[in-house]
Amino acid sequence: MKEIRWHGRGGQGGFTASRLLGIAASVHGGKHALAFPSFGPERRGAPVLAFTKIDDSKIHDRSEVQESDYVVVMDETLITPGFEKGIRPGATILVNTENIEKYRIELKDFQVLGIDATSMAMEILGRPITNTAMYGALAAASGLVSKEAAIASIHTEMKPKLAALNEKIVERAFEAIKA
Repeated sequence: MKEIRWHGRGGQGGFTASRLLGIAASVHGGKHALAFPSFGPERRGAPVLAFTKIDDSKIHDRSEVQESDYVVVMDETLITPGFEKGIRPGATILVNTENIEKYRIELKDFQVLGIDATSMAMEILGRPITNTAMYGALAAASGLVSKEAAIASIHTEMKPKLAALNEKIVERAFEAIKA
């Protein structure tokens, strides 16, 4: 089973990205998936977590992710002391940042990749909602779902106009990571 942890802030779409990944894996990828948030009555901007589990067989464990294979950080200010707790050694961490080098030093026990998801979102959406850029980056870095399945999940869940914009973001993020 592969376990993914999403770090974001309320309003950034972390749970939506987690859910999109689950849909891509299960509906469009032939696997089993669970996606769930971990937050209470937080307000917009408060730190939130979301989780996705993906496996080839049915998932019976519905508990919070304990040993992440992949971690997606939509706001780099959420990387604080103790952040690495619950991440498997050698796991992949994707960070929304303009300067990934500082995290490669700080998180040396992991494969750390960066993408400027905020700039992509601002350019295409006109708003700093980074979830689909980070989702596309994760699809590229992990191979958990294909680019086609990732895009199909967006069209499954979003209205056509919004889906078209988010498809562009996923494609650009996917290609940025692959390059």
